Amino acid sequence: MLSKVAIGVLNHLLAGEDWPRERLKTFAGQTVQVTLGTLVLPLEITADGLFAAGDKNETATVNITLPADAATRLLTDRASLLAAAQISGSADLAECLGFTFRNLRWDGESDLARLVGDIAARRLVGGGKQVFQWHRQQVTNLALNLAEYFTEENPSIARRQDVSAFCAEVESLHEPLGRLEKRIAALESNAI
Repeated sequence: MLSKVAIGVLNHLLAGEDWPRERLKTFAGQTVQVTLGTLVLPLEITADGLFAAGDKNETATVNITLPADAATRLLTDRASLLAAAQISGSADLAECLGFTFRNLRWDGESDLARLVGDIAARRLVGGGKQVFQWHRQQVTNLALNLAEYFTEENPSIARRQDVSAFCAEVESLHEPLGRLEKRIAALESNAI
């Protein structure tokens, strides 16, 4: 069930553009196995550059193992998801898949336009972006306010400049302490 949904989503993204399907057509018949924890998704590249369900028992041309936090990385930082993925197998196919997934974008406005029309879709997507930006700004403001509270008003966390000053003072004591140790060692050797 889950594999059918994942394949459907991948194929929907690929169907929106011609270039990724053209790139994938050259690898028709080859297989990819995507692993996320205990979830294993075997895929086969079809002659039209889309994905179909593959055979779990077949040795995959390329194996991709995603990190445990793949869902979070997919939503927040796709580049880090691709960088954290472990890929083994055919270098040509792996490079093609990497390029495709780095550059493939979902056109949500186009999909929404089929339901509500072009103008409404444009306004809904624009409004959604504004709401998302507002929420992100509020989270940033909250984090900055909490940091200021815990460093200035209720100093339970040291400020960066205070830590830097402390480290500089400790470092400045390093050389005089070394000289003192040498003097003590010299006095002890003279006393014997």
